[in-house]
Amino acid sequence: MHKVAATPFTLAVDCGGGGIKASVLDVAGTMHANPVRRPTPYPLPPERLVATIAEIARELPPVDRVTVGMPGMLRHGVVVATPHYVTKAGPRTKVLPELVTAWAGFDMRAALRETLGVPALVLNDAEVHGAGVVAGAGLELVLTFGTGLGNAMFDGGTLAPHLELSMAPVRWGLTYDMYIGEHERLRLGDAHWSRRIRRVIDALRPVVVWDRVYLGGGNGRRVAPNVLAGMGDDVVVVPNSAGIIGGVRAWALAAG
Repeated sequence: MHKVAATPFTLAVDCGGGGIKASVLDVAGTMHANPVRRPTPYPLPPERLVATIAEIARELPPVDRVTVGMPGMLRHGVVVATPHYVTKAGPRTKVLPELVTAWAGFDMRAALRETLGVPALVLNDAEVHGAGVVAGAGLELVLTFGTGLGNAMFDGGTLAPHLELSMAPVRWGLTYDMYIGEHERLRLGDAHWSRRIRRVIDALRPVVVWDRVYLGGGNGRRVAPNVLAGMGDDVVVVPNSAGIIGGVRAWALAAG
């Protein structure tokens, strides 16, 4: 039997536009169960996401706390806006006004705490991903590539306030989500898509002036090696598993 006070076990949940995956980790970040994966169900009001996470939790060992990373803007566990979960059938489908209303101001942290009966930490998914990879020195930017673009910034290992870069215009009236999201990667192919990633890095560099930038998410590994080599030594690709591993470290890096 583990001692709860010395070794809290964490349910780490990575909620994406296309899938939800979770596992249980000890304080060292070691997984104590094989990850459980589910397709993201749509339409997805807040209560359905909470219920889905609870269903996944029942398939995993008992935990002492839960960390959830989800797309969008969150402040202190409360949803300000979430781009994918307000749609009828997932990313790039019709936005439902009733879901926009349901999600705006929803206290996801409180809902999970009540449903699961353990302390909860809810952050943007790129912030949880970043917690699993940052070195804690200087200004570190995390960019995750999947359904769209995720981002997080850490200063000396401390999580900075969230800016939702995915919604910013980049070219031809497109947002970053539209410009480098999964839909465009499939349409363009990895080589052309990788060149777009290079343009994004070049455009953000004078804006952020980072010490290091990490490229992650499900598509981070798809950036072409020759394109990556031209970005500079301060650009590093990290594994997508950080979205789960960061679920432990996030408790120390974020005020919650």
